[in-house]
Amino acid sequence: MNTHDTPTPEAATLLLGLEGVSVTHVQDDKAGGSTVYATTSDDSARACPSCGVFATRLKDYRTTTPRHLPCGGRPVSIRWRKTRWYCTEDLCTRSSFTEAIPAVPARMRTTTALRQAAGAAICDGARTVVQAGRDLGLSWPTTWRCFTDYAVRALPQDPPASEAIGIDEIRRGKPVWEQHPDTQRWELAADPWHIGFVDAIGGRGLFGQVEGRNAASVTAWLSAQPQGWKARIRYVAIDLCAPFRAAIGRALPHARVVADCFHIVQLAQRFLAILRRRLTWKHYGRRALKGDAVYDVRRLLRRNAEDLSADQRAFLQVTLEHMGTYGQQIYAAWQAKELLRDLLGLAVSRTRVAPDRSAIGAARYRFLAHVADHCRLPELATLAQTLERWWDPVEAYLVTGITNAASEGNNRLIKLEARNAFGFRNRANQRLRSRCATTRRSRREAHPH
Repeated sequence: MNTHDTPTPEAATLLLGLEGVSVTHVQDDKAGGSTVYATTSDDSARACPSCGVFATRLKDYRTTTPRHLPCGGRPVSIRWRKTRWYCTEDLCTRSSFTEAIPAVPARMRTTTALRQAAGAAICDGARTVVQAGRDLGLSWPTTWRCFTDYAVRALPQDPPASEAIGIDEIRRGKPVWEQHPDTQRWELAADPWHIGFVDAIGGRGLFGQVEGRNAASVTAWLSAQPQGWKARIRYVAIDLCAPFRAAIGRALPHARVVADCFHIVQLAQRFLAILRRRLTWKHYGRRALKGDAVYDVRRLLRRNAEDLSADQRAFLQVTLEHMGTYGQQIYAAWQAKELLRDLLGLAVSRTRVAPDRSAIGAARYRFLAHVADHCRLPELATLAQTLERWWDPVEAYLVTGITNAASEGNNRLIKLEARNAFGFRNRANQRLRSRCATTRRSRREAHPH
């Protein structure tokens, strides 16, 4: 008989980790696991679920096999001998009941610890539903229910208080269209675009997501939040998106909009590329080819001035000047981009104090004066006009140093979560998994044990 009794039942009970259950003995199941025989040790299990009166009259015994976590690297099969009691309360509608404890609730085939581990593996351990189910021997629907129950407890109902939030959009999947049964018109049933609201300075991840990519979606989500939370927000970081800016003015009129510096430089790089391609076609009558002057410096134009060596800087200038008027205009556009970067480089940071208004005004004047000297270039004129329309948010960035980098980082995590899950068919599930993924680090730091 391959029976390995534990030295004491108390030690085996502690090793099993089910409160309210007492182990009688453990047996090898000859398949690499252990069969644990247990009885109920919690006296409160005798209380009737309906009236709460403790039962004293025994009816019979039942043996159940709830699934539990592995123990010592070996799968555990539990044989729990439960007592079925008669309810002796005359006014109670229940005639009999079977023992139940919080560790294994009534009518549950899995233990609370197993369901907790499955939910934590997905929410905190970055595992997929399929992987967590395979590791713990659970089906996909059961594992998903464990995750949703765990996520409801782990994620706060209301977003944490923050002085600065970031708003950005992300696209996942494809749009879903459905035909209206009455009008026979095709309507958008699921928008691939999601707008995310994140903690811009506290690193607490995603506060929430909403479908859409318009001002109405932003206004609706912000308006639905608690008034006390909205009152504490002082800054909102966004890219150069006019609908988002309008929505913030309606939902958070007291907050100051902050333009993200990355998108400002990205806009300048885009205008520089458009100007370079336009003037290349004017000069050559075709796109640039290998051996052309503008082709040799195309990559240097995308780089920052401080990243160029003296030889590279001289090569860029001489090559474009030898190209003629069009080359000189391209070089002037590159200089405008660098003057704009000099302006943004004045922003306050951990190693730099907030600039005074005179320094900001001087850098702004140098950029605008350079654009005025080359006013015939429409790309530079459009860039300058955009900067003027967004000057208040740009100035807010210079004096606060707040960026929307948290949104970009969260978008990367959201895309990674979707790839690991091989995509999502349910948009609500996608938002829940995204929020768990982006708040995983902050929740771990708040509760390290």
